[in-house]
Amino acid sequence: MPVSALDSLLFKNLFGTEQIRAIFDDKAYIQRCIDVEVALAQSQASLGVIPEDIGNQIATACSNISLDYDRLSNETEIVGYPILPLIRQLSSACGDEAGGYVHWGATTQDIQDTATVLQMSSGLTIVEEVLNKVISTLTSLSSKYRDTPMPGRTHLQHALPVTFGYKTAVYLSSFQRHLERLQQLRLRCLLVQFGGAAGTLASLDQNTDIGLRVRKNLAERLGLHDPVITWHTARDGVAEIINFLALIGGSLGKMAMDVILMSSNEMNEVSEPFVPHRGASSTMPQKRNPISSEVILAASKLLRANAGLCLDAMVTDFERASGPWHLEWVAVPESFVLAVGALRQAEFALGGIVVNVEQMRENLDSSKGLIVAEAVMMELARHTGRRKAHDVVYEACREVIEKGKEGTLFDVLMLKEEVTGVIGEERLRSLCEPANYLGAAARMEDDVLALSH
Repeated sequence: MPVSALDSLLFKNLFGTEQIRAIFDDKAYIQRCIDVEVALAQSQASLGVIPEDIGNQIATACSNISLDYDRLSNETEIVGYPILPLIRQLSSACGDEAGGYVHWGATTQDIQDTATVLQMSSGLTIVEEVLNKVISTLTSLSSKYRDTPMPGRTHLQHALPVTFGYKTAVYLSSFQRHLERLQQLRLRCLLVQFGGAAGTLASLDQNTDIGLRVRKNLAERLGLHDPVITWHTARDGVAEIINFLALIGGSLGKMAMDVILMSSNEMNEVSEPFVPHRGASSTMPQKRNPISSEVILAASKLLRANAGLCLDAMVTDFERASGPWHLEWVAVPESFVLAVGALRQAEFALGGIVVNVEQMRENLDSSKGLIVAEAVMMELARHTGRRKAHDVVYEACREVIEKGKEGTLFDVLMLKEEVTGVIGEERLRSLCEPANYLGAAARMEDDVLALSH
């Protein structure tokens, strides 16, 4: 019976996908453990650590094995780990001779860590796939709305004009960096684990390099990288991957927060794609709630919490942790499911997002030109100095806001001799047009877009 929203019959497809859940399924995990045991036997056989034919015998037997999962579950509860119960069944299936060489020189954490790394490797492939789709969609949006002006807001108030393309390009830039991080962390973090009881490879390596050669061969067989030293208690690689997923979640959460606010009735600048009854209320027929963004926001918070768990799991004791490792068993699968689920929600929401260009312009004009007060101040400062210019324009803004004066900032400024004496009417009118005060936004958008081509 599921106890988490991530595998709940009701909520699982909001928070994840079948594809990513399948990678972290219990049986898939056990199969990864078997893959590691088989690869280890083959590596050792190829290097003469165990009889040459034993590796293939173990591989053949394990490819045809039918595990008793109830027994495996019951024995795992007793032992505390699944590897010893698994070895018993594998050894039995391999027969007396070959079965005696299963798990040769290894320790439980060697197998579990390597199996988890294999899962994470497959998970990162899916993350990269969906991340690229989000990047592609944001690239299209940034290009399409490159010159669409809208209010830029700070502290939830009009600040300066921006464009919707600039806003989406800011989102895009963070996902471009995430893609770069993903490509870099594979080399650092997708490491095979094989060190034996205390990590020293003493069971195989007494004044020779055979243990290191087995580890290198094992890494090659599994498509992983060979570490310079055992990392049983150096958990930074796992923590980096999960914190990387949390970084993706943070960027998704920021974007989701913007969409939620911009889709409010008062702003009405964007809305998520229309699907009949999506975001509907049980009592209010008019509602179209931004469901994808809400799910993304929740996933973003959960990802940050799991990142903290993996940072805690780094604080281990001596050469084998007495407990923090268990935190990863919860955080790793959950984080991958949440990250892929949130990316899929973003792909859907961005792919059909409705952009209300007319409302953006109406909102831009709603503050009666106050959004370009800085533009006037900077121009006036050329003639009066910045402090005097700030005071003059500040007073004009106060009149527009507090006195309920009819007209716009332009109209009020036209009544001030300190302004009209040094700035002509046409120049002042141009300064008060929000679309004329976008700075280097377009250039920066183009630079971001260039990175996606």
